[in-house]
Amino acid sequence: MPGTSIKDVLGQFIALTKPGIIFGNMISVMGGFFLAAQGEANLPLFFATLVGLGLVIASGCAFNNLIDRDIDAVMERTRNRPLVRGTITPATTVGFATLLGLAGFTMLLGTNLLTAGLAAFGFAIYVGAYSLYFKRHSVYGTLIGSLSGAIPPVVGYCAVTGEFDLGALILLVTFCIWQMPHSYAIAIFRFKDYQAAGIPVLPVAKGVAVAKHHIVGYTVAFILASLTLPAAGYTGMAYFVVMLMMGLYWLKLGLNGYRAEDDVKWARGNFGFSILTVTVLSVMMAVNGYLPALLA
Repeated sequence: MPGTSIKDVLGQFIALTKPGIIFGNMISVMGGFFLAAQGEANLPLFFATLVGLGLVIASGCAFNNLIDRDIDAVMERTRNRPLVRGTITPATTVGFATLLGLAGFTMLLGTNLLTAGLAAFGFAIYVGAYSLYFKRHSVYGTLIGSLSGAIPPVVGYCAVTGEFDLGALILLVTFCIWQMPHSYAIAIFRFKDYQAAGIPVLPVAKGVAVAKHHIVGYTVAFILASLTLPAAGYTGMAYFVVMLMMGLYWLKLGLNGYRAEDDVKWARGNFGFSILTVTVLSVMMAVNGYLPALLA
């Protein structure tokens, strides 16, 4: 656009990639990678995995922005995105997203085929199954989308091990489950946006009261899943104690929802703690191999 600075143009392209989502996923990649490395990390492999998957996620987010531009236009928090405002064209977005994806998958192929394959699976679920269909047509869209969101730590883990073992399965299940109460909390405090866009997330389709039951149920399931790592011998006492405390407090916040006077305020608080919980989870997985033997 005439009169638009290079900084503004770069900012718009960066916005297409949803930097916040990339950053959060990179933390979980590190958790999975260093959990598998157990204190003996291959740094070139780590950076190839981190950057490669980061580019793939950026590509997926750009494609998601392209697909969602019609519903983004009616949601308050997304109506100023570049594709909605018309400052970046759909054709430009396709080219940009494709280049990011090609660069990312090229880097991941240099790690191992399993890692690249898992990234491709997550990409297909997010861009294809979730963005193109389930998000708009099914109350189960959140569950389908959770599969793609759980892939980053598994990619980090399998980049080191080269195989999908019990540890990888535990990570997949744990991070899938984590996303359910996290996403339902977002849907509660963004209820009007989702309702206006006609997106059948659980709070809109079944009601906030039903969503609260699911939040509590999934939080209990998350506690059990996250504690499977030490039970299976992948982490030690420090991880167990920290994650038990985090999980129980998150459950307390979920139960508080039954007597909340302001559902929006309660959901925001639950959402915020869910972010802290998954961050602590990833950090504890990452540092496990570097702790003294008594704690690890």
